Parts: sequence; structure tokens; C-alpha cells
Amino acid sequence: MITIEEAKDIVRSEIGKLETEEVRLGDCVGRVLAEDVRADLDLPPFDRSQMDGYAVISTDTSGAPVTLDLIGESAAGKGWDGVLASGQTVKTMTGARVPEGADAVQQIELAEANGSSVTILESAKAGKNIVKLGAEIKQGETVISAGERISRAMVASLAAFGYSSVRAARKPRLAILSTGSEIVDVSETPGPDQIRNSNSAMLAAFSEGLADTVILPIAPDDPDGLSAAITEGIEVSDCLVISGGVSVGDYDFTKPVLKELGARIHFEKLALKPGKPTVFSTLDDKYVFGLPGNPVSIAVTFLVFVRKALLLMQNALDTDLPGGSAVVTHDIKGAKGRDGLLPVKTGFNEEAKMVIESLKFSGSSNFVTFARADAIAFVPADIGLRKGDNSDIFFF
Repeated sequence: MITIEEAKDIVRSEIGKLETEEVRLGDCVGRVLAEDVRADLDLPPFDRSQMDGYAVISTDTSGAPVTLDLIGESAAGKGWDGVLASGQTVKTMTGARVPEGADAVQQIELAEANGSSVTILESAKAGKNIVKLGAEIKQGETVISAGERISRAMVASLAAFGYSSVRAARKPRLAILSTGSEIVDVSETPGPDQIRNSNSAMLAAFSEGLADTVILPIAPDDPDGLSAAITEGIEVSDCLVISGGVSVGDYDFTKPVLKELGARIHFEKLALKPGKPTVFSTLDDKYVFGLPGNPVSIAVTFLVFVRKALLLMQNALDTDLPGGSAVVTHDIKGAKGRDGLLPVKTGFNEEAKMVIESLKFSGSSNFVTFARADAIAFVPADIGLRKGDNSDIFFF
């Protein structure tokens, strides 16, 4: 058996990078940048007012209240082009260019206008309510780096610097194959000894935004049928995920069939609970993961290993689940010889500290309880966790 980190290292070393393509701004959220996004201008491009108010020379206001001559107005998109002199003020709107000569903007609530003059009621220090030219970013500086995954919050920056499209990694093609003669489609009513195909639906949801995903027809528990299904999956994907058939039972054919097809097995047994029989292999320059059939096991192993592979294919900088730390609310037993990745629900205690609550699983087949999980907690082998311990957690 190998450790979780050793398995991650193997995935990292084996995964190659996909080609890049041009992606429209409206379609870029979730994509991994293949180029640095750079500012094509200073931002702000001029000294900008943060408030509706009056542009002033700060030393003129030191004896406030003081009355100044109102000589113009600077509005967003239509700035005032003169040079402010001592004893003068210009009405300046939020977002407008601050007139040359002014070094402060006193907000409108602290002034009284009277025709051609304005009384400034309180003094204004130099720099007040002004964002200086280039204070946010300078022309040529990197706004978003290659390898970052584009978030919704980044779209405004892309648009502001003229990126109507960006170069991004092509999304991987992911094929999902559920195996088992007991599995029927979600639209069917299960007969005796049958269950619906919940795993494929869950994995497709987990892969949303990471890959272009196709769900393949269910493969029966026989070597010839499984071989044909795997061959089809390889033809239509960059990465194939097989659900079930990876253990050592009489009807577990995934590993023997992969080997017969010529797959190179990189690992097939992990010191992990749940997920011990997870398989990672390469077949015809495609990546094949064989994951345990139980829903909790397949969810954990997909999130830890397959998600990582999909992001590595896109040359992403960050390929692991976002993590943190939380306080354990009660003892959690460790598995003998295997580290645990336990689905948990997070919350906050009276001291505003994040806490984790172990969900009451009856086993790794319990997808009803898993539905309430929002994170995975690391449980050390053998020793487990004690109430009050801090645990590493990973959000999904």
C-alpha cells in the first residue's frame, strides 16, 4: 500500500498537459488561464475621486470653516480641465478625475454651497478621498497569472483590461463508466437486487466546470462487456473513470481487464479509508481511474485524485481541494494502518471557531448521510482524532 501523498505524487508525475485554445470572455469562468493577463493601462488612469464632494487644496481648509470660489464641475466621463488655484474649489463627483492642483476632496456632506461659493466646514488632509493614478495597478503588471482558474470575480478585471477572449487550456474530456449487473439507469424502477446509477450522476456533478463530461452506458459484470466499454471510453475521452469492480471479489474484473488491454498500472492499493482499492493507470496515452463502487468511497477518491488529474491536465497552479483547519467535536476512531478521509459537516461554535461534526455513516455506501457533508477531514491512521483536536479539512 502507498500513502495518500505518494499517490498524489504519482498522479502529478504521470499527467501530461493539454493544448490551449482561445475562449470568449463570456465562457471563461472555471477555465485555467494559459497566459498572464496584464494591465494595458494604469488603474485608475487618473487621480480619481472616491466621493461626491469638492476638490480643494488641503492647506486652504486648515482654518475651516472657510469659503472658497466655486469655479467648475468634474463629472465621471467629463473632467474639469483647468488648474485649481488657492482659494478655489471644483465640485467633483464620485469616479471623476480630480482637477490638477487639488490634493483632497472634501465630501459634500461637510460643505455648504451658496451660488458661486462653497463653505468647507471641516479641514481636509492631503490625499483625502482620492485614489491616485496607478494606485490599484500599473500598466504592464500582471493582473491574473497563467495557471489560475478564472473565477466570476475575475471577469471584471479581464473586461477592464480589454480581454474579450483569453487563452486557456482545453478542458479535458471525461468519460464516466459505472459497472455492475445490479445497476440500472436513474429513470428505471429497480427490480429485485438492483439499484439506480447514482455514482455516475454524482461524478458528473463533481466534474462540472472541470471537464466536458459524458456518461457511458452501464457495463455488466463480465470481462468481454467491460473490455468493450473501456475501449469505447478510451476512444471518447482524455480520462476515463470506472466505478466499481476494483476489489478482489469474484465479479471484480476492472483490474484484470485493464491489464489485458495493456494498461500500465501506476497504483492499485492505497493506505486510505475509504478508497483502499483505488486504481490509477495509463492506457493508449489516456488516463484511467478505477474507483471503488460505494458512493462515499468513489466521492472521496474522485475529489482527491481525479479532480487533481483534471486540473493538472490544464496546467493549473492549485490542484488540491481548498483546505483549512477545524476543531473536532467528538472522538473519531482511526483505521488500522490507513489514514482516513472522512466526510464531515462543518459549523461554528460559540467562540466562532470552525468545528467539524462526524456524520453518522453506516458504511461507505451511505450516500443519504453523505448528502449533508461539505468537507473531508483527515483522520490519522491508528490514533484517530480526539475531541478538541484540530483537524485538516478540505472543502468540496
